[in-house]
Amino acid sequence: MAQFHVIAGANETNVYPEVRRIGVADVFAALREGLDDFWDKPSHYVFLCLIYPIAGLVLIRWTSGANMLPLLFPLMSGFALVGPFAALGLYEISRRRELNLDTSWSHAFEVRHSPAIPSIIAVGVMLLVLFVAWILVAQTLYTNLFGDQVPASIGTFMSQVFETPEGLRMILLGNAIGFVFAVVVLCTTVIAFPLLLDRDVGAFAAVATSVKATLANPVPIALWGLIVAALLLVGFLTLFVGLAVFIPVLGHATWHLYKKIVVPAPTAA
Repeated sequence: MAQFHVIAGANETNVYPEVRRIGVADVFAALREGLDDFWDKPSHYVFLCLIYPIAGLVLIRWTSGANMLPLLFPLMSGFALVGPFAALGLYEISRRRELNLDTSWSHAFEVRHSPAIPSIIAVGVMLLVLFVAWILVAQTLYTNLFGDQVPASIGTFMSQVFETPEGLRMILLGNAIGFVFAVVVLCTTVIAFPLLLDRDVGAFAAVATSVKATLANPVPIALWGLIVAALLLVGFLTLFVGLAVFIPVLGHATWHLYKKIVVPAPTAA
């Protein structure tokens, strides 16, 4: 049985992989390679990722009551905060395809056997904490602007948001605060999960390497974050149906972005 370790790697030390500088062209190359992975067996990936559109529709139905309406947008946008963890199986498929291994969709669940699974869970818990914090902040913002009284209907809620000064302040402040949360997640996890699947370096080193990669490549990483946000927005506007394609493509592309940024581990002599 693999040794249980979380913060440090398998040798109980923090090993910080080297990172390369990449360009904008590398970001688009990673997207093309992610699309190529997706087209390898698209029916399997769409089937696997239908859980996201289904979850989205359930979410809309759950929040359709007036009491939960103010949380609809925060919950939808919160997908982006937990997305890096939710795409673990897709990184695994891309990893296996790169090694010329079987890429049947069932192998997406092989991540549970990874020796780095405690570290992966630790970083996932970090994302969950950020997600919960975002929901609480969004709820507090709404309460401060509109009070404890819930909207009587969807129409009333939409009027509050788009036709009142408080609604405008909520849109501006909410998006600004959400942007901060999104930047924190992007900087700390842009390559953390693929790195942990590939090399058991520990949770701290994985997060630190993501931050290091962001500081070394601010423009490409910012472009990557913009692309992710844009595709998720389109997915939301298509009632989550678009996510059945965008999520797997972005997941596979994240693996290839990681491979372009992180220098491979030296092979043993």
